[in-house]
Amino acid sequence: MPKITTELSALDVKRFVHPGGSRNVLCSVGGVPGLYLQLTPKQGRSWVLRAKVGAARRDIGLGGFPAVTLSQARDKAREARSKIAQGIDPVEERKTSKAALAAAQNRGLTFADATDRYLAAKLDAFKNAKHRQQWHNTLETYAKPELGKMLVQDIAVQDVLRVLQPMWSDKTETASRVRGRIEAVLSWATVSGHRTGDNPARWAGNLKELLPAPSKVAKEGNQPALQIDDAPRWFADLRAREGFGARALEFLALTASRSQEIRGALWDEVDLDKALWIIPATRMKMDREHRVPLSAEAVELLQVLPRLQGNPLVFPAARGGQLSDMTLSAAMKRMHAADVAAGSAGYVDRTSKRPAVPHGLRSTFRDWVAERTTYPGDMAEVALAHRISNAVEASYRRGDMIEKRRKMMNDWATYLAGGGLVRSSAEIVRIR
Repeated sequence: MPKITTELSALDVKRFVHPGGSRNVLCSVGGVPGLYLQLTPKQGRSWVLRAKVGAARRDIGLGGFPAVTLSQARDKAREARSKIAQGIDPVEERKTSKAALAAAQNRGLTFADATDRYLAAKLDAFKNAKHRQQWHNTLETYAKPELGKMLVQDIAVQDVLRVLQPMWSDKTETASRVRGRIEAVLSWATVSGHRTGDNPARWAGNLKELLPAPSKVAKEGNQPALQIDDAPRWFADLRAREGFGARALEFLALTASRSQEIRGALWDEVDLDKALWIIPATRMKMDREHRVPLSAEAVELLQVLPRLQGNPLVFPAARGGQLSDMTLSAAMKRMHAADVAAGSAGYVDRTSKRPAVPHGLRSTFRDWVAERTTYPGDMAEVALAHRISNAVEASYRRGDMIEKRRKMMNDWATYLAGGGLVRSSAEIVRIR
């Protein structure tokens, strides 16, 4: 039992001064056995209760002075001694309370915050910053309006359905990606201790029973494509327009490339003497280097294109950075609107009748190869940088048919320019 010290007043306590040296000093203040004011060499002051808990001796912190007054320190000390008498360890009790509070705070994570933490944790798993941004943008656009402010522990199947059902039929591919990304975020939240139970965004044995299979409904992936017969007229219209956006769209059509590959094209990737554009694997969807043979029209386009000093981009935006995807899309929309205003039918997809979009030009090229030429289909797939679906064939193929594709891309450029190439099994006939 600690020695009972004469009760000091608040003024007495205030007058305590560290006597010097490098060690902390304990000053007994009386009133409660074992209650001390601890003084540090740097003038710090805090309350400490020394007491025996079971077989162990504890120094129990009661808070700093003067935030905790002498009177409050004595009340805390009496409460701690009362718990010790009941067989409760105040230190362990405090640890348990802190752990429970931390767990409760973890479970209180919102979906919006969980998304940000997930993306930060998985940063290295993403191919590039653009892929990470796509993840963020799809969840920001489609999931966060419904789920953003909800706690991850409270999200149920019906909440996920509210996100998916409005777009499941007409934006099936996007909806399917959003579902997978919601599932990934909630899975991370579960493993991180922020929620418990089944994942409400899981497909198998869960949403599969409530939504039709993506393969059974319309797919957004079929982008509206320019009709083959409209391609020369559209291309002539495009060439009459000015600006880097129009030139980027022209180059996209000539090379049958993806928008992001065109917008990120660098002069260092282009060899005009060899008429070759080599896109590094880091910028390709399939993570493989892609060589693009350039037609005479594509080379001429690049030769007359102005180069901005100090800017490595082939098609820079007005402020020097990359063109946005909307720049190319907007150019096609304006062309369609102008054609309709002039009394023509516009540039629409043959089946959906929707205005053609930049990505649909790749389908136009593929249809041209299949319907107007006898070039092999796999050559067109290589030109489009598609992955070979046949695993055996893919394992044996090492070349990319670059010179054969060069002839095909020249024929495609001639067709776009109004040459009207039609290929038979024996020869190429130019239709004037």
